[in-house]
Amino acid sequence: MHLHDLFVGIEYSGVLPADCGVTLVTEDSRKVIPGCVFVCVRGKNFDGHSFAQQAIEQGAACVVAQRDTGVSPQIIVGDTRMTYGLLCGNFHGNPAKKLTLVGVTGTNGKTTIAWLLKEIFEAAGFKTGLISTVKILIDREELPTDPDIPTTPDTCTLHALFARMVAAGCTHCFMEASSMALVQSRCAGLQFAAGIFTNLTQDHLDYHGTFEDYFEAKKLLFRQSDIAVVNIDDEYGPGMLEGVPARPVSYSLLDNHASYTAKNVQLLPEGVSYELVSRGQIGRIRYGTPGEFSVYNSMAAACAALELGLPLEQVQRGLAENMGVKGRMEVLQAEAPYTIIIDYAHSPDGLEKVLKTLRQISAARIICVFGCAGDRDAEKRPIMGRIASELADIAIVSSDNPRSEDPEAIIADVLKGVRGRSQVLTEPDRARAVVLALKKAREGDIVLLAGKGHEDYQVLAGGKIHLDEREIVFSILKCRKRIAERNNLCKK
Repeated sequence: MHLHDLFVGIEYSGVLPADCGVTLVTEDSRKVIPGCVFVCVRGKNFDGHSFAQQAIEQGAACVVAQRDTGVSPQIIVGDTRMTYGLLCGNFHGNPAKKLTLVGVTGTNGKTTIAWLLKEIFEAAGFKTGLISTVKILIDREELPTDPDIPTTPDTCTLHALFARMVAAGCTHCFMEASSMALVQSRCAGLQFAAGIFTNLTQDHLDYHGTFEDYFEAKKLLFRQSDIAVVNIDDEYGPGMLEGVPARPVSYSLLDNHASYTAKNVQLLPEGVSYELVSRGQIGRIRYGTPGEFSVYNSMAAACAALELGLPLEQVQRGLAENMGVKGRMEVLQAEAPYTIIIDYAHSPDGLEKVLKTLRQISAARIICVFGCAGDRDAEKRPIMGRIASELADIAIVSSDNPRSEDPEAIIADVLKGVRGRSQVLTEPDRARAVVLALKKAREGDIVLLAGKGHEDYQVLAGGKIHLDEREIVFSILKCRKRIAERNNLCKK
C-alpha cells in the first residue's frame, strides 16, 4: 500500500514522503521494520513517543505522533490511539465495513452470548466469525489462542482477522468488546450493527480506577453501534442508553415495558425454557444450560438476532441445538458418583450466580474450588471469600493465575471475607486443590471448579505452565478406577 493511501480519511499535519510503500502499521517499537509506519501511543506504563527516534533509525517510513518528537518524517494527529485504529483499517482494506459486526460488552456473559449468536446464524446458513476469550473462529477454522492476547485483540490483529473472515466468505462477526479495549480505542473506526450490554459488577477496577470510569468504558460501545441491545434489569442498563445514537432495544425478566420480556420461565436441571415476548411475536425458547443467567444470556442473543433480521423459528432452533460453551457451566462427562462442573466464574457476581444456580437446581452438597487472580483488582478477593463461604458447603481457596504475587498472600486476602458456616480449606497448588475436592466429594455431591474455565494454563511468577483441570480430573478418576479393579482382583 502507498503511504498516501494509508492516510485517506485521516486529518493530520505534516508532509508524507513521496513514492513510499508501507510494509506494516504498528504501535509496538519491538515490531518496527523498514517501511513501516510507527504510531506513538501513550500507555499507562510507557509512552511510544520515547521510541520515535529509534523507529526512524530502524527504517520506519514515518512516525505518527500527538506532539513534536523531533524526528523526520513525522505526522501529527490529534489522537494517536484513534488514528492507529483508522490506519490499521485502511492498511487491511477496511474489511470490517464488509461484515455485520456485533459487539458484546458487560462484566459477565460476553463469551456465551457471542458464541450463541455464532451458532444461531450458522444454523440459519450464514458463514460467521467469532472473536472471544475462549477461541477465535473464521467460519470452521479455529485459530490458536494465546493467553497473553487480551479478550479483544490489539487493533492491528483485529483488522487482520476481519480481512481473513472476509476472504473466507464470512458475512457476520460476533466479538467481545472489553472495557479496556474500548478505552484503548482498539475498536476505533468500527461501526457495529448491534452492541449488547449484559451487566455491570465489580471487575477490572485495578485498571479503570473507579466504577464510574468502568461504566463509561462499557458505554463507549453504544456510541458506535446502530442498535443497543441492553439488559435493563441490571441497574446500569438504562444508563447505557442515555445520550447514545444507537436505537434502543431493551430486554428484561421484570419490566413489561421492555422491548423483549421473558414469561413463564422454567429453571430446570437440564437447562431453561421461557416464552420470549415482544410487541410483534411470542415464541418458546429452550436452551440447554441451567440457571437464571442462562435466561439472560439466551435472551440477549435472541433479541440481537431478531433485530438483525432472523426469523423467530431460526432463533429458536439455533438456541435449542446449542451444546454450550467450553468452561461455562461445563459438566464433565466423567465416571464418578458425583457431578463435576467447570466454570469461568472469576468475579464476585459470576461466582455468586453459578453457586446460586446450583442451589436452585440441586439439594446436593457443593464443593467449590476457586481463587483470585494476582496483579488484578484486590478489592474483590474478600468479597469472593464471603460468597463462597456462604453458598458452598466446602470452599477450597486456591490459586487462579497468581502472576507475580505470592499465592499465600492472595489467599489471605480472600480469607478476610469468610463469613459463612461452610468448611473453608486452603491449598495454594491448584492441581492439589482439585485432588482435594474430589477426595472430599461423596456420592451425589457437586464439585465446582471455578475461575479457570476454558484455560489450560496457569500464570505464575516464573511464567506460564500447563494446567488443564479436565486432565487432572480424568487422571485422578482413571487412577482410582485402576486401583478399584486391582483390589477386586485381589479379593478374587
